[in-house]
Amino acid sequence: MNTFVDQIKIEVHAGKGGDGMVAFRREKYVPNGGPAGGDGGRGGSIILKVDEGLRTLMDFRYHRIFKAKNGGNGMNKQMTGPSAADTVIAVPQGTTVRDLDTGEIIGDLVEKDQELVVARGGRGGRGNIHFASAKNPAPEIAENGEPGEDHYLELELKMLADVGLIGFPSVGKSTLLSVVTGAKPKIAAYEFTTLVPNLGMVMLPDGRDFAMADMPGLIEGAAKGVGLGLKFLRHIERTRVLLHLVDMSSEDPKQAIQRYRQINHELANYDPELLKRPQIVVATKMDMPNAAENLEHFKKELAADQTLDQTPRVFPISAVTHQGVQQLMQLTADLLDKTPAFDSESHDEKLVAEYKATAPEKETQDFTITKDEDGTWVLGGAKLLRLFDMTDLTHEQSQLRFARQLRAMGVDDALRAKGIKDGDLVRIKKFVFEFVQ
Repeated sequence: MNTFVDQIKIEVHAGKGGDGMVAFRREKYVPNGGPAGGDGGRGGSIILKVDEGLRTLMDFRYHRIFKAKNGGNGMNKQMTGPSAADTVIAVPQGTTVRDLDTGEIIGDLVEKDQELVVARGGRGGRGNIHFASAKNPAPEIAENGEPGEDHYLELELKMLADVGLIGFPSVGKSTLLSVVTGAKPKIAAYEFTTLVPNLGMVMLPDGRDFAMADMPGLIEGAAKGVGLGLKFLRHIERTRVLLHLVDMSSEDPKQAIQRYRQINHELANYDPELLKRPQIVVATKMDMPNAAENLEHFKKELAADQTLDQTPRVFPISAVTHQGVQQLMQLTADLLDKTPAFDSESHDEKLVAEYKATAPEKETQDFTITKDEDGTWVLGGAKLLRLFDMTDLTHEQSQLRFARQLRAMGVDDALRAKGIKDGDLVRIKKFVFEFVQ
């Protein structure tokens, strides 16, 4: 059963801030005690954190909605309510995070213990101690806590490996990985034995080491999603060196060069930058009868290929007999030492552009005005709804303060321009009131 999950959609809901309190000092021998309502505590945030022990996004398959706790309400005697603890979610290294509403890549989690705040908790509402003035020394005004952020995210795992094994199905990728690392991939005599990437560590006698990934087999049309297609290509984006395995055991001497060119064609179709990565061509299954003759034919075709800037080095091995395997690993480590980390910014920009093309427009207006079928005017908009949510409607002074805020935003003038009349009903969420000139 395939339990490797490398792309998932989740919801994250940060905690609301605690409400501020309306309270007054009630102490013996303290006449005319002033306001004493404390502030609310901050709501919990949602944080993604890299866990090196994870290899897939499997944990998110059955748990996709995450909610942080709300902050505590303010208390008497100017005491601030407790802040809620943040909710920390473990993700594997190599996780890219996108906002589904905007299409933006908001984070790339590749470092050990790296953290990314994906939804911030709301701040606590202010208590009435903050609203005292010479004109109003005993205000009955307090703020509700700020709502926490809500986001719909897509998590995409791109396996972190220094070296990627690429090639057609059944060329010997899994066998090579099992020989040089402690990984135990499935090996069988049929195509697409490997359905998910396998990762292992190569340890060399000179003390050097590197991570190697055995990628699912690639076939013609993979860049368009044929076969395992994009599942494969997604995971080689982060590799620094590619080992291109070519099977030399076929009875058809032309098959090796044809498949070599098809693989490079698919890489170019997916992302031309991948062809700029250092690539070692590995001739596999050299213990088979036809292998030596096929290798000579393959080398001649490569040397005659005018499309190549330079003829790549071909390294023959047999993973079964271990012929040339150790030398190949030494050569790979030497190449890694000379290869800097690749720049993925241009590819990320392309992904953002593609994603934004399909992302819905996000509401950016301070306020909106619409009209229901029954004639009720409906107010909306991000800034207006945030102010509404933070208004304590149980106190008249808070309601009057909210009315002043709407007037300052230009809501009253906009309603008049649309033809509102005295006595018309206005609704914000479930709160309905009469408009008065």
